[in-house]
Amino acid sequence: MIALSKYLGIYEDFTKDFKSHGIKWTQPDSFNAFLNIVNNNHEGLKVWYRKAVSILADNEKLYLRFALLSGLRRTESIKAFNQTIELSKNGKLNEYYNRDLKILEHYRFKWSLRNTKNTFITVISEELVTEISGSKPISYATLRKHLAKNHLSIMIKLLRSYYATFLNKNGIQSETVDILQGRVSKSVFARHYLKESLATLSNQILPLQIKMLESIQ
Repeated sequence: MIALSKYLGIYEDFTKDFKSHGIKWTQPDSFNAFLNIVNNNHEGLKVWYRKAVSILADNEKLYLRFALLSGLRRTESIKAFNQTIELSKNGKLNEYYNRDLKILEHYRFKWSLRNTKNTFITVISEELVTEISGSKPISYATLRKHLAKNHLSIMIKLLRSYYATFLNKNGIQSETVDILQGRVSKSVFARHYLKESLATLSNQILPLQIKMLESIQ
């Protein structure tokens, strides 16, 4: 629409009309998330996932499982995976993982708050956190190299889409999925959602993660 309005020489009138009618552009992150859910290739993702875990190193397989069950973006999932290992080695995992709530509390660290691309919490089982704690750190470059060597692309972005779609299809409200994937402002999260029952949230999500893993393997 923007390109067409410029081509017709009416771009200024076009933008004025937008403002006068109170129309705002959708945030790119939200729109891309919507497109990822609608235009997904989840059957192809399942094939890719099975091939990937058959050729990757143990820590890389574990990372893919974590990326799937956390629904985090690639950068966030790698940071969370490696930080879990580092904090565990230093005896400080309790500063990140809340064992009572079964939640990784990303919001405690600056790397998780990046303007529109935030991540606040991730529901994850203590068993998986324990596995990650004893694992080797993950390297994106090495992971991509191993996949490319076996003629496989990187499809971590689709794992995030699969996570959101699976939870929604299994009764989790889209607003809750948005919270888990960081699609809510920092101030709103701190002011409202931290007061909600996170234990109830964990009890809802953890059983679905088991089903989610079964559905893709």
